[in-house]
Amino acid sequence: MSELATPVFLKLLANRQGKPGGLLFCGSGEPALPVELRELAVKLPCFYRQQLDGQLAAGLAELGFQRMQVAALQRSDTELALQPEALWVEGDWPLRAPARSSVAQAASRATALQLVQLVVNDAATHEIEDILRRDPTLSYQLLKLVNSLAMGAGRKVTSFSQAILILGRQQLRRWLNLMLFAARSDDVRSPMLLARVAVRARTMELLARETGLGKQVQEQAFMAGMFSLLGVLFGVPLGELLAPLNLGDATQRALLAKSGELGELLALVEAAEHSDLVAVAMGLEALQLPALEFNRMVVAANLWMLEMTSEMSGHG
Repeated sequence: MSELATPVFLKLLANRQGKPGGLLFCGSGEPALPVELRELAVKLPCFYRQQLDGQLAAGLAELGFQRMQVAALQRSDTELALQPEALWVEGDWPLRAPARSSVAQAASRATALQLVQLVVNDAATHEIEDILRRDPTLSYQLLKLVNSLAMGAGRKVTSFSQAILILGRQQLRRWLNLMLFAARSDDVRSPMLLARVAVRARTMELLARETGLGKQVQEQAFMAGMFSLLGVLFGVPLGELLAPLNLGDATQRALLAKSGELGELLALVEAAEHSDLVAVAMGLEALQLPALEFNRMVVAANLWMLEMTSEMSGHG
């Protein structure tokens, strides 16, 4: 098997509380193992399957991965229903249809979506402020985040305009995108959805950068990755949610038809999420990207996700 056909696949595992708790190696063959996996294994429990043996298992163990005990791992694709002995849950249960939200919760998420629309369309700061004032939760989270960033400069942020200025429009857009997925505390899917979409968006951005696409396209790649799970989040067709956002044609085509440069990147990342070795190998070959470089991006995206989710939960 050629190096192009040996990507590393990492699946995010939920712990018993339904939060990101570990990573499971799902590769096969002779994958190119980047040394950066060691840094990831220090920050989060990383596992390989019980039946994996030989040189690959030894290489993973050397990088800090642990052998997963069979009884400790449970698969679920519909709900977070745990067997007594299960410590970790894999599967696509976070992608199931959302529970019906309360009026207040739906309004909070709609407000975040409206803010995204304003920022995407480069609205005036006072328009963004007006919307922020209507949602105490988003306002609090924004000021908490920006104050944590500003403390190094020895100042405290007390106004929305000051917060927006310090954060910058690009980072504000990213934060709002992430807040869409973190805005509802009673949605059991939220922690895993946030983590999964963060890894997807960051991987797409890194792929765009590594393949020589410009800064603007890199930002579009991040946004496409983030918006690709909005339909799952709200439980409605993606096209309906994208209509008022006024996105560029390239992003629209990527999200709705998997076409164009961004669409190819999204298709590649989704294939990796499903551990589709053939599709990923073909995608990397089309991009002329070595497997080892792709594997480094996978690690970097997961490290970025851990940093981002830690900051958003107030522990960063």
